[in-house]
Amino acid sequence: MDKNVTMEQLAAYEQAFDADLAKQVAMRAAASCGVVKAATNNEIFRKDRHQFSLSLEQGKITNQKQTGRCWMFAALNTMRFAVMKKLDLDTFELSQNYTLFYDKLEKSNYFLESILDTLEEPTGGRIIAHLLMAPLNDGGQWDMFCNLMEKYGAVPKDAMPETVPSSATREITGFLTRKLREFACVLRTGYQSGRSLEELRGQKDAMMQTIYNMLCIALGKPPKTFTLEVRNKKKEFFREEGLTGKEFFQKYIGWNLSDYVSLINAPTADKPYHKTYTVKLLGNVVEGRPVKYLNLPVEDLKKAAIAQMQDGQPVWFGCDVGKCSLREGGVMDLDAIKAEDLFGTTFGMDKAQRLDYGESLMTHAMVFQGVDLDENGRPLRWRVENSWGKDAGQDGYYVMSDDWFTEYTYQVVVNKKYLTQEQVEELAQEPIQLEPWDPMGSLA
Repeated sequence: MDKNVTMEQLAAYEQAFDADLAKQVAMRAAASCGVVKAATNNEIFRKDRHQFSLSLEQGKITNQKQTGRCWMFAALNTMRFAVMKKLDLDTFELSQNYTLFYDKLEKSNYFLESILDTLEEPTGGRIIAHLLMAPLNDGGQWDMFCNLMEKYGAVPKDAMPETVPSSATREITGFLTRKLREFACVLRTGYQSGRSLEELRGQKDAMMQTIYNMLCIALGKPPKTFTLEVRNKKKEFFREEGLTGKEFFQKYIGWNLSDYVSLINAPTADKPYHKTYTVKLLGNVVEGRPVKYLNLPVEDLKKAAIAQMQDGQPVWFGCDVGKCSLREGGVMDLDAIKAEDLFGTTFGMDKAQRLDYGESLMTHAMVFQGVDLDENGRPLRWRVENSWGKDAGQDGYYVMSDDWFTEYTYQVVVNKKYLTQEQVEELAQEPIQLEPWDPMGSLA
């Protein structure tokens, strides 16, 4: 066979295409309304109803707007549940801008420290290329969020409201990235010129002042203290003055964050189940809590998530949201988009193969707020709170089929009291270190 595509081959391809009436119809449909709409299976809305045997009640839906802050929106949404319950509120929202400020600040420091730790690496090598690719993008992981809560706490949204740059982060992230790459160049060039590590770290302090200034200009200055003012369901007004972010977290959320652990489902040959994993050069707070996962069969993730919701608490989770997902109507189901029927082919890789070959990884974090269980306690579908505003899905909520969970959900965070004793013991293992570019190093 020829290496190149020949004119004879093209003629044969065209002849075969023209002889297939179904492909002619599919071409007209896709050209008129796009691939996804042409392949949408409307029957799915009969199957995936927004009805659940277990459904937790939450406040107004949140909106991350033009940002990649889903991981912190989802985490704050699980935590606001506790605030609403404690204060008997209809709705409540924690400041995502406050968390964003400190995440960007800490990621900048983490990046510069990573540059100082890798001064011997070649500039053209894979490690430095990885660090320079995205020094402080919007995404994150559960353990990174815990670092922010433990160091800075949380504040109500009205204590540090959104700004235009916080709601559309591309501009400020771009300028910060530009500056951090310049700083990396200065540090590495200084080292090559004979400067000591102590001298370079002294330069880093001035660099961090610049980053702090840029963040204040774009996002505003975070409050040192604030006044909590709310009106509960009984219309009773409540005020507490002089709270810090850490005091608010301890008093009104009150979680012991060390009790909350990340379970993943990564069925690849290089990651045996019942082992723990971490990712090199992944974090935000230097010397903070490292990212750590326990890899388990997917049914174990489901059992733990159900147990926590049955106890009245929502569940943070990470998934590949763009696969087999319909924004209009809010459905995630393997049969939602019949692309195989439209194109006349199959998409045959399993979950492990999709991870190994770059076809899937965790791209988005949301919150489980319910589940529909059959008479035997097995899950049929899952209630999902998103952070794309009320116009995405059904009033901001999605319904996920259990098969979709199996194929495209990669991580859940639960209190370890919902694990078996064996799983708790497995968590104590020293984690296996994954390379920075491993798919389990992806940020939601």
